[in-house]
Amino acid sequence: MVALVKLARQRQAAMLDLIRHRRAVRIGELVNEFGVSDLTVRRDLAALAGLGLVAKVHGGATVPDYEPGFAAKATRRQAEKEAICALAATLIRPGAAVALSAGSTTAVLAQHLAALPGLTVVTNSLPVAAALQSADQTVILTGGTRTPSDALVGPVAVAAIGQLHVDLLFLGVHGMSERTGFTTPNLLEADTDRALIRSARRLVVLADHTKWGMVGISTIAELAEADLLITDAGLPEQARRVLVSQVGELRIV
Repeated sequence: MVALVKLARQRQAAMLDLIRHRRAVRIGELVNEFGVSDLTVRRDLAALAGLGLVAKVHGGATVPDYEPGFAAKATRRQAEKEAICALAATLIRPGAAVALSAGSTTAVLAQHLAALPGLTVVTNSLPVAAALQSADQTVILTGGTRTPSDALVGPVAVAAIGQLHVDLLFLGVHGMSERTGFTTPNLLEADTDRALIRSARRLVVLADHTKWGMVGISTIAELAEADLLITDAGLPEQARRVLVSQVGELRIV
């Protein structure tokens, strides 16, 4: 038994080194790397997470509060993001005032909005602003301090948003869970997103199914604050039950 415990600790230490090096890993990678079962990897990750050394996410683990760059996030779940944003775009009428938070999903939505004339778009996202630069629209970029995900955050952004009022906010999130609501790994981005929520008459959250169970360091909003959540069919049944009971409306594409 002592030998088994020692072996487990050695494996967990090696896993921790690998996670710190790669910043984020999937369970399948660890199974292949260490030649152990899926269940063993999950137990090891639970042990490391219990010590606060890693953050468990859907299908893997990251270093605590790791925030991937925009380019890395933009390549993930592209088909799901396209479907989510195609539905989201139908909620917007020409001439409306809308806000788009930072994030890879809202950047896809911006591409869908480029053909809608006369919009006023408020955003703290550099990629969103870039996607709309040639459109027949008024784009208000908040200013602020740039994050790894190309968001503009901080006091400058919050002050600018505080002067504005929009019909709809389309919010991208890092994670969502029953316990923590909608979260982000960046404290300043959470403040900025909360300012966007205060500016909007209606909150629409855009999140693919992999965001369920992920938890960032700071809560942006409780689940019940979302008037509408748009996600995809990969969402687990248990998550659907929770969300149906808490968000204003759940739409699955």
